[in-house]
Amino acid sequence: MSAGLGSLRPPGSRRRLRCWLEYRQSVTYRPAPRDLRASDSDRERVITLLGEAAADGRLTADEHADRVERAYRARTLGELAGLTIDLAAPSQQPIRLDGRRPVTGVFSRDARAGRWVVPESLPVLAIFGDVELDLREAILTGSRTVVYATLIAGTIHLIVPDGVLVETTGTAVLTRKRIDRGARSSGRGQAVIEVRTAGFGGTIRVTSPRPPRRLGGLRRGSLPGS
Repeated sequence: MSAGLGSLRPPGSRRRLRCWLEYRQSVTYRPAPRDLRASDSDRERVITLLGEAAADGRLTADEHADRVERAYRARTLGELAGLTIDLAAPSQQPIRLDGRRPVTGVFSRDARAGRWVVPESLPVLAIFGDVELDLREAILTGSRTVVYATLIAGTIHLIVPDGVLVETTGTAVLTRKRIDRGARSSGRGQAVIEVRTAGFGGTIRVTSPRPPRRLGGLRRGSLPGS
């Protein structure tokens, strides 16, 4: 009398396999940063840099035309990023996909700004230095992002757009935390940035820029003679 392979597995093994399959089905697939879909504004950023490279001789007319055509056809951020990788330093790229690299300000200054992909967990180190994270044009890969901040007599400055809630957690001694009211307000479905701090001294500052105030339908500063 023969038995199937399934019946030869110990009960515990079958249970673990079933749990693993249920776990795999419950995990939401998240594409890699380079596989995220590009927007029209992403394409325009790349085309602007290509135009600058053609103007100063880094690209020939034919190379410029070829890359512009490929930029318009690009569907993912990875395709766009490959068109400018040889034209600018990593910190000057119009689209940055290196978001997992730690942001480090040790007796120096480091920053992330522009169009960059923010991973779900981001290590930040500010030791007698300054770090600025500008999220206004960034791409958040999750609804909740954790910034693991190590702070010793340094400054971490977050600039967040409307609709992003900032929470500060962790243990930091003699550390000042200054958070704009707009970044504290909560709302259903808001993206959350958690700054999980460990350190001594220094400052964590969160700002949420607001649109310019209008006076009689005109922006302040646009009145004649102002």
